Amino acid sequence: MSFANVLVANRGEIARRVFATCRRMGIGTVAVYSDADAAAPHVAEADAAVRLPGNTPAETYLRGELIIEAALATGADAIHPGYGFLSENAEFAQAVLAAGLVWIGPPVEAIEQMGSKVAAKKMMDAAGVPVLAELDPGEVTAAQLPVLIKASAGGGGRGMRVVRELADLEPQIAAARREAESAFGDPTVFCERYLETGRHIEVQVMADTHGTIWAVGERECSIQRRHQKVVEEAPSPLVERIDTMRASGTEAVAQRDHAGPARMADGQSMRERLFEAAKLAAGAIGYTGAGTVEFLADEAGEFFFLEMNTRLQVEHPVTECTTGLDLVRTQLEVAAGGELAAAPPPLRGHSIEVRLYAEDPANEWQPQSGTVHRLDIPSVVTEFEVLDRPGVRLDTGVVDGSVVGVHYDPMLAKVISYAETRGDAARLLATALQRAKIHGLVTNRDLLVRVLRHPAFLAGDTDTAFFETHGLDSLSAPLATEADEALSVAAAALADAAANRKAARVGGGLPAGWRNLPSQSQHKSYESRTSGTHDIGYRFTRTGVAVDGHDGLELVQAGPERVVLAVPGERGLVRRQFDIARYGDLVCVDSPLGPVSVRRLPRFSDPADQVAHGSLLAPMPGSVIRIGAEVGSAVEQGQPILWLEAMKMEHTISAPAAGVLSALNVTVGQQVDVGAVLAVVDPTESQEN
Repeated sequence: MSFANVLVANRGEIARRVFATCRRMGIGTVAVYSDADAAAPHVAEADAAVRLPGNTPAETYLRGELIIEAALATGADAIHPGYGFLSENAEFAQAVLAAGLVWIGPPVEAIEQMGSKVAAKKMMDAAGVPVLAELDPGEVTAAQLPVLIKASAGGGGRGMRVVRELADLEPQIAAARREAESAFGDPTVFCERYLETGRHIEVQVMADTHGTIWAVGERECSIQRRHQKVVEEAPSPLVERIDTMRASGTEAVAQRDHAGPARMADGQSMRERLFEAAKLAAGAIGYTGAGTVEFLADEAGEFFFLEMNTRLQVEHPVTECTTGLDLVRTQLEVAAGGELAAAPPPLRGHSIEVRLYAEDPANEWQPQSGTVHRLDIPSVVTEFEVLDRPGVRLDTGVVDGSVVGVHYDPMLAKVISYAETRGDAARLLATALQRAKIHGLVTNRDLLVRVLRHPAFLAGDTDTAFFETHGLDSLSAPLATEADEALSVAAAALADAAANRKAARVGGGLPAGWRNLPSQSQHKSYESRTSGTHDIGYRFTRTGVAVDGHDGLELVQAGPERVVLAVPGERGLVRRQFDIARYGDLVCVDSPLGPVSVRRLPRFSDPADQVAHGSLLAPMPGSVIRIGAEVGSAVEQGQPILWLEAMKMEHTISAPAAGVLSALNVTVGQQVDVGAVLAVVDPTESQEN
């Protein structure tokens, strides 16, 4: 059996990833798309594409009946769900089969059994897989805190909350239920003991219909934000450390004493125990296809079942790179009735993946929306393919000019490195990210680079509290120092001057502001998101240029898109090259000193552009879902005023200071644009003085 055409019931990066393997196998491809995704790359790359009217997931990618109609209309004979949306929806899988199509995923019964995290944990416990005890949300006591609220049908960090104070439990449960209902259509939540510094270890499984189950390899995904993975790698540094020390006899690894079929034999390595538990979990539910069994481990090597994801994972490329397997190809072959070999390929080298998000880590991880003017990672050697040599792979759903909207996850790309050693993989990936040109949106790029270069990361100390332990403020700081940013902005001013000269109809060949005799400096002003206003004063002279505040600086070259400066150093002048790109008033400067983005300020400001003191501005486009205060009421600093829903997450808008809510400009259900004035708080006199 083979497939002629496969429809991918998904969007963006994962749709492109599946299409890439289909093309290599000679299989036709079908895309579905929302109105917001009409110009998306995955639509253009498919052999056929079918519109799903609307924008929100509920209107489009969660409409199973429309997706099945699209498959039948285009002659597809199979549906691949990707990850997210309907990928773990048993009703959708059953409807696909009922329509006479092949479901490229596990049996419906397996999805049902693992679809409820509550039921799944009970089943795994009965099978002998170690689990954390479930807690009834209505019966949690202060002695059991902290606890983690989790959506039973959820994933990707949605519907999850950590609660450390009993008074916060009820409102956090309500918020988790709303988020779970919005993202998954199921508001069921449960609680479990929260381990502050656990290690998130998962095992990739693959099973065929002939009884063979593979534990393909483990991944570590401990560095997370809002319970969503940010950095993933294979193999796990924790497992490597535990097993290396065990093999050398320098540390006794605790073995779990558990009655029943899950009892692990003395002398087993942590990897062997993980693989055995994962295969036990898959076998207990008659699993076939690709899946991931997730565990929470401690530093001694003990682990507990978290959940089983009955689909391909976002981080599957690191397993591909360390095994040589194309996991999507294997999915397709298994779904077509193919047999797996007796054992998976042996592990090789090390691979690290980072998720590049359009978000601001320094500002409570606020998601960003808008145009990606440029995404260029010059050291990338392949896209959507298994790396067979040291290098960088890119899996992305955006291209230059793509628009990131408010309806979907703000992930721009997965950037993956592969090398013989973990240190080489980290260094390769960090350098690739630093040199990348990412223009148009605030991203977590600087944070990723700092994590990859952090001594704790390089030592393999990567638990789930990594950001709290090492300080999010320092990890999310710009790669360019204040001095480097000032130099980059000076280069931008000189490039803008060159662009103005080039566009001038008269005297375009003369330097801007040039005089035969000394004169005052020319000025250009720029606004930095992190360091405020840069007022650049410069003056062209007979011998080059003089820039205020940069004594000894020499101009080597100045063009609209590139400036080369000789910068004074401890041992003489050092040449620095700056590449400059402009998009309206946005100016992006890339150099080895670090990326810098600023806004060009007009020479004269319009009073109409000013907003009232105490205004609460929308940090992103979204929909108002709740309002927590009335006009005229007194509010405290930090008190929630309203809640926005954007990119499937809730965002709280709080009072910037104590005072009186003097204006409320929105209503529940209203859509707002970024920068819109939502409300105004008039601060009390003590706050003003």
